[in-house]
Amino acid sequence: MKTVKETDSKVIEAHSIVNRCRDEIAKRIIGQEKMVSSMLMGLIAGGHVLIEGVPGLAKTLAVKTLSEVLDVSYKRIQFTPDLLPADLIGTMVYRQESGKFTPRKGPVFSNIVLADEINRAPAKVQSALLEAMQEQQVTIGDETYKLKAPFFVLATQNPIEHEGTYPLPEAQLDRFILKLSVGYPDMEEELEILNRMGDEKEIPVSKVLNPAHIETLKKTARNIKIDSRVESYIVSIAAASRPVNNINADFMHYIEFGASPRASIFLHRCSKINALFNKRDYVVPEDVKSVVHEVLRHRIILNYEAESEGLTTDIVIDEILKFVQVP
Repeated sequence: MKTVKETDSKVIEAHSIVNRCRDEIAKRIIGQEKMVSSMLMGLIAGGHVLIEGVPGLAKTLAVKTLSEVLDVSYKRIQFTPDLLPADLIGTMVYRQESGKFTPRKGPVFSNIVLADEINRAPAKVQSALLEAMQEQQVTIGDETYKLKAPFFVLATQNPIEHEGTYPLPEAQLDRFILKLSVGYPDMEEELEILNRMGDEKEIPVSKVLNPAHIETLKKTARNIKIDSRVESYIVSIAAASRPVNNINADFMHYIEFGASPRASIFLHRCSKINALFNKRDYVVPEDVKSVVHEVLRHRIILNYEAESEGLTTDIVIDEILKFVQVP
């Protein structure tokens, strides 16, 4: 059995690895600490991350920088209406010299995949990506190929442009462990962006994270302790989002569909990682509150009444947090 001292040393080591990664990314990305931390959280949690924000907020640059900080393979796929599944996963190619069909693997066979403007591709392309995201495998012809770990999809989309887009189906949205809403920088941060990036000078970053480091972070996060009362708190939050439970609360009138048990699992997992980010080997309710919006934002579906009153999912999540008793 591990002692508290041994556990603490592993948490401190993992915290140091994360900070080195953050420091490298901060050479290029000014501000946006929440986005950077959430991308790292998704990587450690073994999930995928959907990043939503208007153009020009460094979403693509942040993903590219993360890929350069990690010693892994990286591919960027620009999603467009004419994209085909074969452009994503690959296809069978006839080799005249051998007289046989052989697989030509697509860009999805990478450790980090940036699906840029993911909602611009039709449903059949999104479905091809769904197998890779959920099963960590790709089927080409009659053969199924396992994807190398880590396999991490970061997708971007623009929330204000709907012409020529294909909304992601709920099944695919649910495969993203986190949905980030990226906002504008403040004036001081924007001034620093001008000073650092205005002359288009290339800012190099170093590779400080390799697959072994990622496995260390995952193992350490799994060993973070969580009290049964905090686990009950997580389940209560998810349950409070479900109309089928007939909860007597005003916010329930605005919810069409609530969060599934997968939301509870991801909230549990991300709360542990948040504790790790805060150099603790145990979870507190504040860790749950810190990640709950990113985990539930795309899993709670509001009705037309909420839309007519200008309510957002984040506002409803705030009401759920007020309703559920903190342990």
